[in-house]
Amino acid sequence: MSEALIIDGKAIAASVTDEITARAARLESETGVKPGLAVVIVGEDPASQVYVRNKGRTAKACGFNSITHTLPADVSEEELLALVTSLNEDEAVHGILVQLPLPKHINENKVLDLIKPEKDVDGFHPINVGLLGSGNTDRALVPCTPAGSVLLAKKALGDDLSGKTAVIVGRSNIVGKPIAQLLLQEHCTVTIAHSRTKDLPDVVRSADIVIAAVGRPQMIKGDWLKPGATVIDVGINRIPAPEKGKGKTRLVGDVAFDEALGHTAAITPVPRGVGPMTIAMLMSNTLTAARRLMGLSEEPPLFEALNS
Repeated sequence: MSEALIIDGKAIAASVTDEITARAARLESETGVKPGLAVVIVGEDPASQVYVRNKGRTAKACGFNSITHTLPADVSEEELLALVTSLNEDEAVHGILVQLPLPKHINENKVLDLIKPEKDVDGFHPINVGLLGSGNTDRALVPCTPAGSVLLAKKALGDDLSGKTAVIVGRSNIVGKPIAQLLLQEHCTVTIAHSRTKDLPDVVRSADIVIAAVGRPQMIKGDWLKPGATVIDVGINRIPAPEKGKGKTRLVGDVAFDEALGHTAAITPVPRGVGPMTIAMLMSNTLTAARRLMGLSEEPPLFEALNS
């Protein structure tokens, strides 16, 4: 088998954000309105701080109004809910994202459910979940990581995924289940597997497309993969890297990458794979939300624009 294609998520995400930047500039030229993204972060979790900074930086680069609300870890649930209510009512804000996880004294579901579905750019509100589940993507805001993962699969396999067998390892509400819904809409035959699936290697070995989203470092081995499979590795795990020095770590995915190279036709690396696409699709959702809130028509799908 020929050498595997390493799908460069960082480069593809840059193409997405370039397209979003051009579309946002046209929107502002035509309406005088910039898409507005408000990100709320509670506490000082280092990983969350990095994610929020990257989101804000990318939003500004796309020409959006980017607002970050940083709240102390001991903020009351009532104060956080009041902030979300004010953002719901702010016409200059088209997208609202509350960075997870939240402190234990705050009910995450209560906060996420309060965000207006039409401003829920994470796609976590029950109404958006239901719209996606019923195939109504014209009204739903689709979760960013699943949307980016499917776009990466298309970059490797082409726009038509119909008839492909897809196995998703991981059943989370944030990644596994939404990706299943999206791949079903692409006419794939979809199996959701997980850590307790019997004969998991054999199940994975049946797939033309493998989505790894189980959260276990390098769990999926090379010999689990069908020759010629396309692998989208959503996992981001930090493991010890003594070769870098005492106490050092490195990032790996849920797939044993080096082993997988000998079995796959295409694979995303970690890092530089799905991660950058998540932020790019957040920008896409914010622009979509802005257009819908202004009563404007939808624009062509990103995949078509990137391949025209």
